This record gives sequence, C-alpha cells and structure tokens, in this order.
Amino acid sequence: MHKTSKWLLGIFGLLIGLIWLFPFYLIIVNSFKTPKGIFASVLKLPAPLTTANYGDSFRALNFLGSLTNSFIITVAGVLLIILASSMGAYALQRNHSKLSGFILMLFISAMLIPFQSVMIPLTAMFGKVHMLNMVGLVIMYLGFQCSLSIFLYQGTLNSIPVAMDEAAEIEGASKWQTFFKVIFPMLSPITVTVAILNIIAIWNDYLLPSLVLPQSQYTIPLQMFNFFGEYTKQWHLALAGLALSILPVIIFYLFAQRYIIKGVTDGAVK
Repeated sequence: MHKTSKWLLGIFGLLIGLIWLFPFYLIIVNSFKTPKGIFASVLKLPAPLTTANYGDSFRALNFLGSLTNSFIITVAGVLLIILASSMGAYALQRNHSKLSGFILMLFISAMLIPFQSVMIPLTAMFGKVHMLNMVGLVIMYLGFQCSLSIFLYQGTLNSIPVAMDEAAEIEGASKWQTFFKVIFPMLSPITVTVAILNIIAIWNDYLLPSLVLPQSQYTIPLQMFNFFGEYTKQWHLALAGLALSILPVIIFYLFAQRYIIKGVTDGAVK
C-alpha cells in the first residue's frame, strides 16, 4: 500500500508538472512557426521551422535597451534594499525599547497598505521634483520593499546572540565594523532569500514602472505590453518576443539555483 501511494503521488506530480509546462511549450513551439503554421495548429511542432521571428522581435522589442534598463533598476533596487533593511533591522533588534518595537510594528503594518491606494499622490509628489525616472523608481522600490525585508532580517537577527557584538567591541571594533564584518556575513542565508524575493518582485513589476518611467527607460514588462499591443495579429513575432523576455529569468535561475535552494533551506532551519 505504501508503494502504491508513492506511485500515485509520483504520477500526480508528473501531471502537475506537465500542466505547468504546457504554456511554455505553446510559447516556444509557436515562436518558431510562420503565421500560417500557427493558424494551422498551435499544438503541432513547427514545420517549416523558422528562426527569423527572433531576429525581428529582438529589433522591434529593443531587447538590449529594455534588458539594460531592467537590469540597472533591479540591481540598484535590490542592493539598496538589502543594505538599508539589514541595517535598519539590526538597529531595531539590538535596541530593546518601546520606540523600536513601535517602529517595527509600523514597518509590519506598512505591508498591509496596497500600492493602489498611494500611487496617485506618490507619482504626483515625485513628478513635482522631476523624479519620474529610473532613480525615482529605485527610491520607490526602496520604500515599498523594505518593510518585508526588515521583517525577515529582524527574525533572523533574533537568533544571533548579542554576545557576538560584545566580543567584537572588546576587540576594538566600532559599530560599523561589528555589523559589516561580524553580523552581516552571518545573515547571508536570509540575504539570499531577501534578494530573490525582491529580484522577482522588481523584475516582473509592470504597474509602478508604467506610472514612473518615460518610454526611453522602459523595462522588459513595459516593452512586452506595447509589443503585444502592436503585434497582436502577428503572433509569431509576439510569441518570439515573449520567449526572449522570459529568457533572462531562466538564465538567472540556472546560475543561482544552488544559492536559491541553500538560502531557502538555511532560512527555514534558522
């Protein structure tokens, strides 16, 4: 009976995996077809197979430009979020007072505020200071994403004894040296988790960049929205563009897979 349950569970997992992969199959297969081949059948393999769709989509999508914009915004935003939230969580966790507890509750409460309720006054305020650009967008991400990041860091810092700080101070280390040379390296598992969560959130975000960025600074999600609007009747180009847009995420996962799994498991153990 136990072996039967394992077989049934394995078959169920395989079916779920196939269902999850089916949309990717449709995207990849049809991105290599001609328009006539797509309308003939969306399920069959491409015959004839053409790679010209990718070259046309690459140029029409301005892929390198939008990829560069997405990369700059994501890297800058994630680095600032990690730096600010780790330092903020450290200050709040090590200062046991009613004020620090109140500030932590404010950060936790901020996670419940929907972005849609503040997007109009926020964009209006940044527009007055002429910061509706990539710099303003990174600052907005810093404000929106720090609450969850501080919450995660603060939980991990609870498991790091204060004796580590005291030992570093006895050795003559300043507060800055204690944090960056002793405490921050010990936060590497949760730092990986925070980085992954924020990379996914920032890279895939559409609504906030659509309100802030000019067309010359469009990210990949914004370019894809415009691309589908322009090429909705040319599905061979639209699907090739969609395949190009998900390629950086797949490459990132392949390179970071070991660190992703390690960060999640280590964070869970802590």
